This record gives sequence, C-alpha cells and structure tokens, in this order.
Amino acid sequence: QVQLVESGGGLVQAGDSLRLSCTASGRTFSGNVMGWFRQAPGKEREFVAAIRWSGITTYYADSVKGRFTISRDNAKNTVYLQMNSLKQEDTAVYYCAAGYPRNAQTIREYVYWGQGTQVTVSS
Repeated sequence: QVQLVESGGGLVQAGDSLRLSCTASGRTFSGNVMGWFRQAPGKEREFVAAIRWSGITTYYADSVKGRFTISRDNAKNTVYLQMNSLKQEDTAVYYCAAGYPRNAQTIREYVYWGQGTQVTVSS
C-alpha cells in the first residue's frame, strides 16, 4: 500500500504564494504519475496539475497555467506544487494523487490519494 501525505496549505492573501508538498511512503512504485487535484465547497473535485515520472512532462488546468508549477523529486518520493499569484477562486482542499493513468487529468484513473490540505485565499 502507498500512503500520500500533503503539507503546506494555509491561509494567504490574494497575490501571495504557497508551496504544497506531497510525500509518498509505503510500497514503492516507480514510473508513476503524480497529480494535484482540488475541491472547493459545493463543487466537484477538479484536476490542477500532474507530472510524469521523468519530471519532464507536465500538465496543467487552464485556470492555473502560468501561475502554478508542479515538480517532483523521485529520490525523496515527493511532488511539489508551487502556487503563485493566488486568487480567491483557488480556495479549496488540495489533494495529491498517484497512479498510472493513461490520461493524467482523469481523476478516476488515479489509485492512491492523500487526505488533502486546505488552501484559503482571502481578498
């Protein structure tokens, strides 16, 4: 089994930055895709960003392109989400996920999920 633990969430003002981290432990599995998703109150969980094992291929939702950057350190089993120029609409619980999805943006194709970390952006 694989456990994912997110950290780095918090309360910030619009325009500020935050960096989320997600560390995997337990059964190691290489070659995976790791992604970030978010869920705002009353809304469905949505794709934010994903990164393939190589660290070279990345994917972003249109709403975060140019503001968020996903990266990974395979030696530390950790994926990061650098979030800049945060907006109120970025307020949500952010979840880390891992698996071998054919489509990195498809939620149901991820096998492992973290518990989430709250990000709140005030005006």
